[in-house]
Amino acid sequence: MKKETEGLTQTERRATLGLAAIYGSRMLGLFLILPVFALYAEQLPSATPVLTGIAIGIYGLTQAALQIPFGLMSDRIGRKPVIVAGLILFAIGSVVAATADDIWMIIAGRAIQGSGAIAAAVMALLADLTRDEYRTRAMATVGVTIGFSFSVALIVGPLFNAWIGVPGLFWMTALLALVAIVILLAVIPTPRRSSIHGEAEPVPGMFGKVLRDPQLLRLDLGIFCLHMILTALFLAVPLELVKAGLAENHHAWLYLPVMLGGMGLMVPFVIKAEKGGKMKEVFLGGIGLLGLAQIGLYAAQGSIWGIGAALLAFFTAFNLLEATLPSLVSKMAPGAIRGTAMGVYSTSQFTGAFMGGLAGGWVHQNYGTAMVFITSAIIALIWLLAAQGMVVPVKAGGSGAG
Repeated sequence: MKKETEGLTQTERRATLGLAAIYGSRMLGLFLILPVFALYAEQLPSATPVLTGIAIGIYGLTQAALQIPFGLMSDRIGRKPVIVAGLILFAIGSVVAATADDIWMIIAGRAIQGSGAIAAAVMALLADLTRDEYRTRAMATVGVTIGFSFSVALIVGPLFNAWIGVPGLFWMTALLALVAIVILLAVIPTPRRSSIHGEAEPVPGMFGKVLRDPQLLRLDLGIFCLHMILTALFLAVPLELVKAGLAENHHAWLYLPVMLGGMGLMVPFVIKAEKGGKMKEVFLGGIGLLGLAQIGLYAAQGSIWGIGAALLAFFTAFNLLEATLPSLVSKMAPGAIRGTAMGVYSTSQFTGAFMGGLAGGWVHQNYGTAMVFITSAIIALIWLLAAQGMVVPVKAGGSGAG
């Protein structure tokens, strides 16, 4: 029998890293077109800004609708069959989008991509394969791949687009899904038994408690607004960069420094929040900076340097909030409801992505790209006002009083 040492066992590490690779590759496939699709769609028959926004964000709608049902299904028929089915759906959707010759087929493909909603099943399988005392660490490792995948997609999306085009990006995402299936079947152990883990997956009886908690609802609103703004932003920024004189195949060289700079600048704020006991102040400051970045983008039209500075502010705020929000959900939700709280939180995130595409496209179509930034600033202001009443959890765990 394998001797357990301090930390994750070899089996737990293999499960954690393998499932992180599966989850990350899937999210990478969803995000790859974000920085390039608005420009590509201008060449498509029947495309309008509204339909372009729907094409970018529709995956969020099907993802939000199906991720909790897929998780519950995995309790009944097993984790791996549900994950394999989800990855196959993702691959099919990618092929549909890759072979599309109009915007409607791409919308259909993106909707099918999103319907392969495996997040809850992945977390449940991870919970089956890890011990209680190390489960949170393993789940955090998988969860952080969302931010990492977005960062990689933002940089490599424009580079790969210059070589293989948007259809090639969709073919690449289909290949990533097939590789993920191989990893699942060849690398990830099969648990001897599957259990329902309240701290890792949604539990039907806990939804009422989660949906009545005003602090958790504030955080759900936050991730909804954050991803609504993010999706809307990339309906306008690529177009504004081209107008300012930056060629499409050079966009990555702007995204790379502002993304890395944003990651670096957020670190001292995270330390101040966690170590210095200034979580609420830093959190509200991040929302405020998010809104100011939108105003900066509005003011910087026609200036590559101005857009770059505004994007640096945006990614500093985005990375800070993206890292802080799930941590707050985890701290505010007791173990028995944590999985349900994270399920509702993820559903809010993907719904926000869909609404960002829909609303951003509508504003662009009716009022121009500049008004997309003003609309996003208003959304940030609404979030800032709602977040004023947040309660900071005490360090020992559980909910603190504010």
